[in-house]
Amino acid sequence: MQESVGVRQAQAQRTRSGVLKAAAAVFVERGIQAPVRDIAERAGVGVGTVYRNFPTRADLVTAVYRHQIDACTALAPRLLEESPSPFTALTLWTDAFVDFLVTKHGLGAALRSGDPGLENLHTLMLDTLVPACASLLDACAATEELRPGITAYTLLRAIGNLCITGPDYDQADAKVMVAFLLAGCRIADPA
Repeated sequence: MQESVGVRQAQAQRTRSGVLKAAAAVFVERGIQAPVRDIAERAGVGVGTVYRNFPTRADLVTAVYRHQIDACTALAPRLLEESPSPFTALTLWTDAFVDFLVTKHGLGAALRSGDPGLENLHTLMLDTLVPACASLLDACAATEELRPGITAYTLLRAIGNLCITGPDYDQADAKVMVAFLLAGCRIADPA
């Protein structure tokens, strides 16, 4: 009996993971308003299975983005450990953050939607990404590589605003503008 419960739980987890993977791909292609039937089809499950795992669209959107947010958050301490300077770590981290923001079609729309079900996504981002960025800024401040007064929340909002792409402004443009922003935040000669 125990074994069959474990097998069912493993299958349920594989199904849930498959739905999340399919939803992430569909969101990138079509945005977060893509039909649930498209996600179900890509995952190889029925629409009811999607709703059984994620009762609302907000639950599905949050679950899809949680993984990427967690990965971006975990990157900060690793970069601090591996990079030659805190500012290099900050630069590499903001590159990853820009990639996350620009390639996740619909994330900005989800955050600005006013949908009360998506408030948890905004909170998740604030609760995880702001401290990750703050750790990088604190390390830069400790080595006097960064101008004083720059807060993680303000920097992330500025980066977010620079990442709003359109027909004549793409990911490469956003990366260039974020690089200019960081250059303006840096103390020219920390010595």
